[in-house]
Order: sequence, then structure tokens, then C-alpha cells
Amino acid sequence: MNALKHMEAIFVVAAALATVTSFATATTPVLRVSADPVVVKVDSSMPTVVVAAKRLTAAEKAALI
Repeated sequence: MNALKHMEAIFVVAAALATVTSFATATTPVLRVSADPVVVKVDSSMPTVVVAAKRLTAAEKAALI
């Protein structure tokens, strides 16, 4: 019954223990670098979109609503 009074403290201790354990057992990934770097040419032209359409008049907009 005494444990029910201290559930918040038990939860905080358990969460802290899980966090510390996960950091303690984590491994650092090995970085692998190839001997010859691959250079990729990127197209520097930016694509553009052209919209060729007429605008609606106020009467046409009102008719759509």
C-alpha cells in the first residue's frame, strides 16, 4: 500500500534508470568513407512553372460560390 503513495517517484526513478541504461549501452556507429569520392554534377537551372490562363471576373467568381 505504501508503494501507491509514491508512484510518481517510482515512475521518475524508472524513467531515469531507463534513460541512463540506454545511453550507457548505446554504441557509436562506425563511419565508413570510400577511398575515391564520387562527384555528381547537379543541374543548376531552376525549373519554372508558367500558368497561362485567364482570370475570372467578379461575376464568374460569384457564380462559382
